[in-house]
Amino acid sequence: MLPLVPILRNYDLSPEYGFLPPELPLETLPDRYYTEWEAIVADLQPLLLRKYIRSAIDRLPCLSTDYLKTVAEWRRAYVILVFLLHSYVWGGDHPAEKIPPQLTVPLFQVCKRLEVPPVATYAGVCLWNYKPIFPDEPTKNLENLACLQTFTGSLDEQWFYLVSVAIEAQGAPALPLMLRAITAARAGDTCQVTDCLQQVAEIISKITSILQRLYENCDPNYFYRRIRPYLSGSKNMSEAGLPHGLLYDDGTNRPVHRQYGGGSNAQSSLIQFFDIVLGSRTGFIHEMRDYMPGSHRRFLQDVEAVANIRSYVDDRRTDFALQFAYDTCLSMLREMRDQHIQVVCRYIVVQSRVNQQTPPSGTHPMVINSATMVPEDRKMLRGTGGTALIPFLKQARDETAEPVIDARARRLLRHKPGSLEPASLSKVGEQPDDHPQLVDPCGTWTAGHSEGGICRW
Repeated sequence: MLPLVPILRNYDLSPEYGFLPPELPLETLPDRYYTEWEAIVADLQPLLLRKYIRSAIDRLPCLSTDYLKTVAEWRRAYVILVFLLHSYVWGGDHPAEKIPPQLTVPLFQVCKRLEVPPVATYAGVCLWNYKPIFPDEPTKNLENLACLQTFTGSLDEQWFYLVSVAIEAQGAPALPLMLRAITAARAGDTCQVTDCLQQVAEIISKITSILQRLYENCDPNYFYRRIRPYLSGSKNMSEAGLPHGLLYDDGTNRPVHRQYGGGSNAQSSLIQFFDIVLGSRTGFIHEMRDYMPGSHRRFLQDVEAVANIRSYVDDRRTDFALQFAYDTCLSMLREMRDQHIQVVCRYIVVQSRVNQQTPPSGTHPMVINSATMVPEDRKMLRGTGGTALIPFLKQARDETAEPVIDARARRLLRHKPGSLEPASLSKVGEQPDDHPQLVDPCGTWTAGHSEGGICRW
């Protein structure tokens, strides 16, 4: 007997919001018991500026989680605690290795409840960290979004997170569409499968357009120097001063070192969902699922068990409409990954060289190096998740088009009117050795296996 096709509401998902919470994230915790948490996180920027954040957190009482009632409250507590955690670690002249019980104890309890690791994740900085400016306007409208919490208080940092929020909102309708397509494939309803694939291709194309808007309000140099360090985790961070990771002190047992990757777009369940339902890749980064909320992980696992679109299309190679719709989805997904490689090159590859040559005035070396700024001949650049990303991104892009794409679809999509690439961006090509090459006003840069990226898709 075939396993049942997942039902969104069983995983705290919805057709309107997808992997975003069905209810809006809380702006503050309602119980006055948590006033001290809220007070520190509200003053996070001045505390970081004056380097008082550690002393402020050290003076906190160890608050209980007993007064957190709803899921929204647990999520708000998680957002507060991980922003305080990363501020504590990276908010001084050198990274703090030992985390005090005031953070460790409630953080572990919150993470156990939400089934997430004790580190800033994509869910904490994006999915559960936004609000609409006007509640009656769409969430996918970037101009209608604001962040609840940032490290720097800058528009650049807000925009960086909110682009991901808008992408999640834009992609939400793809969830019921592809579940419907899976059900239709079981019933042999080719017309329904084709229609769903056509709509999903359009959704992925719109996601790519939103991704390109990152350049509007997030300056690459500011992101690299001021925002990215705070997103770093404790995994593969020897050069930054955390060779063994972090010591989470709960005040009772002897603390042991733990290592976690930082917030990364590879933790987006939406992108893995596309890969699963389209059967476009087999080399999933399953490790990233450990950083997703538990219900999202289970949803992906259950979708994986019923995914049948690729085999359905493979069995009907004479149906041009079906083949074209499927190939269009793959082409749109590959184009989205091409755009992300451009983002990586602009925000990381170019900036790493500029920063190696001209360190910012008055900035402690830790601020630069905490996100892996070491010479490329000694150490590969890594994303905030702690992993080298350019090789991953190239592999993900290439494996997206692994199924044979119909030649007519490829030609049409390659020469379609109105290229998605904005004129203001640098041109990315590939050298004979398959390394991405960026032609930029600063020069021509190449990205090989010694280089990493921004936050992974």
